[in-house]
Amino acid sequence: MNRAIGAIVLSFALAACAHAAPDRPAGFVDAAQIVPGLRVDMRYTGARNFVGRPIDGYEAPVCILTREAAEALARAQAALAPRGLGLKVFDCYRPQRAVAHFARWAADLSDQGTKAEFYPNVDKSRLFELGYIAERSGHSRGSTLDLTIIDLATGAELDMGTPFDLFDTRSWPTDETVSPEARANRLMLQNLMRAHGFRSLREEWWHFTLEGEPHPETYFDFVVR
Repeated sequence: MNRAIGAIVLSFALAACAHAAPDRPAGFVDAAQIVPGLRVDMRYTGARNFVGRPIDGYEAPVCILTREAAEALARAQAALAPRGLGLKVFDCYRPQRAVAHFARWAADLSDQGTKAEFYPNVDKSRLFELGYIAERSGHSRGSTLDLTIIDLATGAELDMGTPFDLFDTRSWPTDETVSPEARANRLMLQNLMRAHGFRSLREEWWHFTLEGEPHPETYFDFVVR
């Protein structure tokens, strides 16, 4: 009987230890704890995204990044603050299972519920071909993020010409069909992030990856929580 009780106690202790263990690998941090005043709007935690539902692997609206990326982001935030501006993130580290979720959604051509908002001018059957959806994402390496600039006083996003995650050439940073104000805001974001060690992506004004990222060949799959 004592042995049975001991076994039960041990099993509970082991379960508690497992629950208390870190949810992410060493070197990954909650960016909001490193970047003062960072606004977090993690779109894949909820239904406000191109899939139209919460995405696999996102259990909490937390911006997880490698410490190196988070510290570089903090320097970018500090550079904006004197102008009354700040940063808002839409996505940070992305589990590989989330990337797989995107791929399954893209392959299901019967699911067109978000087309009007997120890909009005692109046939869903071409999302892989055009590079909007891929089997792997730099986000899964932990040093890539999607973000915009906001007015600190109001929280309003600056006009970037298109919303986040619009699959369209108008989302390219160099697109000239958006307004002069939007082009200027995009250029400000590009210059800011490049000045603080990030490289941009040709197709998305919101997407940046840390130069010299610590895990250039590793695609992680731990849950965001």
